[in-house]
Amino acid sequence: MTDPDTTAAPDPRDDAAARELVDALETLRSRLGALRLPLETPGVGAARADLHQAVDQLDDYLLPRLRAERAPLLVVVGGSTGAGKSTLVNSLLGEPVSAPGVLRPTTRAPVLVHHPLDARWFTTDRVLPGLARVSSSGQVPDAGTAGEHQGSDRAPTAEGAAALRLVASEALPQGLALLDAPDIDSVETANRELSAQLLGAADLWLFVTTAARYADAVPWDLLGQAARRRAQVAIVLDRVDPGAEVVADDLRRMTVEHGLGDARVFVLGEAAEQGPGALVDGLLPEAAVAEVATWLSGLGGDPEARARVIAATRDGVVDDLVRRAVALAETADGQEVADARLRDAVRRYHAEALEQVETATSDGALLRGEVLARWQDFVGTGEFFRSVEAGVGRVRDAVARFFRGRPKEAPQVEQAIAHGLESVILDAAEQAAERTFAAWRGDGAGAALLDGLDLARVPAALRTEVAEQIRGWQEDVLGLVREQGASRRGTARAVSFGVNALGVSLMVIVFASTAGLTGAEIGIAGGTAIVAQKLLEAVFGDEAVRRLAAQAKERLNGRVDAVLRGQAARYTAQLDALGTQQTGADGVRDAAHRVAAAARAERAARAVPQEGVTRPWSGGLLRGAGTFRPPEAPPGTDDAPVPEEGVPARRGGWWSRRRSRSRGEEGDR
Repeated sequence: MTDPDTTAAPDPRDDAAARELVDALETLRSRLGALRLPLETPGVGAARADLHQAVDQLDDYLLPRLRAERAPLLVVVGGSTGAGKSTLVNSLLGEPVSAPGVLRPTTRAPVLVHHPLDARWFTTDRVLPGLARVSSSGQVPDAGTAGEHQGSDRAPTAEGAAALRLVASEALPQGLALLDAPDIDSVETANRELSAQLLGAADLWLFVTTAARYADAVPWDLLGQAARRRAQVAIVLDRVDPGAEVVADDLRRMTVEHGLGDARVFVLGEAAEQGPGALVDGLLPEAAVAEVATWLSGLGGDPEARARVIAATRDGVVDDLVRRAVALAETADGQEVADARLRDAVRRYHAEALEQVETATSDGALLRGEVLARWQDFVGTGEFFRSVEAGVGRVRDAVARFFRGRPKEAPQVEQAIAHGLESVILDAAEQAAERTFAAWRGDGAGAALLDGLDLARVPAALRTEVAEQIRGWQEDVLGLVREQGASRRGTARAVSFGVNALGVSLMVIVFASTAGLTGAEIGIAGGTAIVAQKLLEAVFGDEAVRRLAAQAKERLNGRVDAVLRGQAARYTAQLDALGTQQTGADGVRDAAHRVAAAARAERAARAVPQEGVTRPWSGGLLRGAGTFRPPEAPPGTDDAPVPEEGVPARRGGWWSRRRSRSRGEEGDR
């Protein structure tokens, strides 16, 4: 039997618009899949859940539904623990296909019941592609043997994975499928998540609750989600005591308050399970389920009614997805802002550390203490100072005599300079680490990244690294002296005076600015600088000395900067690993806007259903269907109640057509 969804050839414009919508949704799916929200920014927890749900709904429902528009209407039966979902499904079918349990949680694995001719729609990944399939004959094993063979509620799938148990049943109209979902408030997290996932894949929610628990918060959280995406919903209120109709009235009031005013409410009395209406072989009496069976059979038997329900839910999901995607892009923007804020703290405090070192190595501070003592031991202050005051010619003679006599003191000055530099650099790095740690700890996004990391202090290995960089810089200085001494005029003098001595003198000049020194220190440090400068000028000339000092200072700053950048990277590496500098928010936003435009075009291109055209009947009836006279048409249809004798039926109603066809068959007989 074929599925008579339409009697006319599809409009080519409709097909093109649908393909564009699918393509736009696939692009959005790809970009949402690449979106990451790892930083603890305001509202990110809800956004992560939204992202997960949006991807699931694209994978489980929206894309499969658009690729297979003629697939059966999927009715997901969900609800609270012990509400009677499985009993209702079994009672509608007239056979026990889903096992209600005594222990909680009850329904452990989802059971999907379909017409035998619709099997191929569900054995493929047309719906819920992430769930494994397990076929069943339709009979439920005893509780004691459940899980021991194929078809049980604990299907033999990969460890920890859920399985979708497929049951074929002639009791269903072709084009309709019922899915019995796990409890939405299950004590098991996996069950709750799976239930929400299944409800998100539904064309129609059949939500089951009880008179005792209809006002619980958890069901209304999910129903609120349904309202936001305009999903088609019907509610079954189970176990209502006779005379307690006020409960049903209160439930209808709550549906209006939660944006579900169009939701159909079915009431199953408590008498259905006790006394004259007690369960028979685990099934509710036909009279108890007649209203639900009549309504669902109507949807299953009328292709146009099915199509309207499917389109309404699908359109609502698309619109809700666009809203979610835009909101997720805004959250991702916040991630980029937080990333930039944390990086700025790292950059700022380590830049201050570099500035601190630059100041300490240019204001004469390093010429105090041990460095000054070793330099004075090396140079002396008597004869050499008098030679400096006498003029450049005598300086050259004094320099020559001095370096030929005392070259062994140079390594001691170098060592003192190295110790002084090491202390300055380590102190600056330590302060940068402390300030950065405090800034991150005071930021919600940064605090979460500090867990388990020792970033408040510099690592012990930094001292060794700094020492190596200082030795490298001192080698740089000696290299500059050698290069300058290689000139024709300066080679002999540089070699005769000693490269190390000239290099030490150049290091002193780098540190020799008197800014920040006071009192007697100015005279000492200033005199020290004059000695070094006069010495080098006597060898290389004043212009060359200025150039050499600038180059030496630049190389020192470069090496210190490398050390501090390495320390800063301890922090920024945490952000680099998360990829929050470029989250892809703009791509998600653009894709969402494209989906919105494609959805508008697809809806505008849809063919208008032909009114009054009788469709072939597409299957059987659920148990009890037709024994209840529905008071109103199912949502999304123009069907009227079953008319009284002599009252004309409204044209196009599926039930009136079914009755007419049945009467005609009886007349033929």
